[in-house]
Amino acid sequence: MNKKENLGLEEAYAVKTPDDNLALYHQWADTYDSEFADRRGYQYPQLIADVYIRNANNSDTPVLDVGAGTGLVAAALLEHPDVDPDLIIDGIDISPAMLEVSKEKDIYHRLFEADLTKPIDMPDNYYSGVISAGTFTHGHVGPDALYELLRMAQLNALFVIGVNGTAFDTYHFGSAFAALQADGYITPLEFVRIRYYAKAGDDHADDQGYAAVFRKA
Repeated sequence: MNKKENLGLEEAYAVKTPDDNLALYHQWADTYDSEFADRRGYQYPQLIADVYIRNANNSDTPVLDVGAGTGLVAAALLEHPDVDPDLIIDGIDISPAMLEVSKEKDIYHRLFEADLTKPIDMPDNYYSGVISAGTFTHGHVGPDALYELLRMAQLNALFVIGVNGTAFDTYHFGSAFAALQADGYITPLEFVRIRYYAKAGDDHADDQGYAAVFRKA
């Protein structure tokens, strides 16, 4: 597929399947940071990292960055003034093209290519922290993926999971989180409202979502 210029939110929100995701980010990876994140003032990764650091302690390592993309969340974590200097971050993403970009930044301990809609070949009870910005949105990754992330997390692992505001209702994340808590998988949740963009001047300028903050019970 030929790469196109000026890809953006309309294309991202049109993603429906893993194959759609792979096709989009194959085209978008090289320009994602400059043509999307920088131009729009994409502050979502930084704000999710801020929420994570406010709730973390020194034992919350290693961390899994879910939907690592070009590494914006990991970079925000490692540049945070209050970060633990020994923090170890692994990344997981479906797009090999995006992972290639993040690999060049040399901020991850390890990177894994995986589809969150399927079982993931990674060990149980390994991660002490799980963070995500931009993965649980319009498209194919729904709340069922949370069970697989919980499997890979240690007891009491910190989760900070960003969920798109519209997708939160459309894909029933509220009821999914309620079930996880009622069934004893997670501690009581805190939700933090997140505004995605600092510089956008279009119809999506006021788009918001939620950071769900909890620990594995």
